[in-house]
Amino acid sequence: MSRILCNKDLGEGFFLLKAEQENDARMGQFYMLRAWEHYPVLSRPISVYDADGQTVSFLYKVVGQGTEIFSKCKAGEEITLEGPHGNGFPELSGKRKIALVGGGVGIAPLYLAAKTYKKETADCSVDIYLGFSGKPILTEEFQQTCDRLVVNVGGFVTDDIDPLAYDAIVTCGPTVMMKVLYEKCRKLKAEASLYVSMENRMACGIGACLVCSCRTAGGNRKVCKDGPVFLGSEVFGVE
Repeated sequence: MSRILCNKDLGEGFFLLKAEQENDARMGQFYMLRAWEHYPVLSRPISVYDADGQTVSFLYKVVGQGTEIFSKCKAGEEITLEGPHGNGFPELSGKRKIALVGGGVGIAPLYLAAKTYKKETADCSVDIYLGFSGKPILTEEFQQTCDRLVVNVGGFVTDDIDPLAYDAIVTCGPTVMMKVLYEKCRKLKAEASLYVSMENRMACGIGACLVCSCRTAGGNRKVCKDGPVFLGSEVFGVE
């Protein structure tokens, strides 16, 4: 069990929960969270928003019973965190121009990704593109992690990015958004490597239950264990 340090209401149904736990979480990984004993039956997979070795933070949106329970958690209470799970985002050494593209709650893993790339990838520039259907959140925080921040409200954030301007693109959000971005890269014959973080439903988080299976060019893969990050061509290039 981990102690909750804060659970901030950001508006628009979004919350930022920070818990005390020693960890080695990396960008793009996730935890299985649980704040109840018996029901709902399953824990909930939530991407790591930030981590520093002693604490870990999660950005989530209230969309069902599990996240509704999370939203009522208070500082000082305990929560069960299992993880970190998944292979996370790749190292991009040698890449000079990196774009991070997120939509809705899919922006969550991009915060730690931006911090990590700026710290560990020498002389790279990082641009972040965030898409929201309603009021934007955490824009000041994201602004501090990147060279340029582009925020799109009510439109299509994929319209704002020129794939030809980047060496690598990392994206997380609705599947349709990521597929549109893949098709845009393919149409323009962009040389940038495109990495997508899938958000399939999960039950166990460790690859045992097969609930999160995803069809890829190499056959069915487990999003929780083989992913959640794949090359865009693996997922959307399937004939």
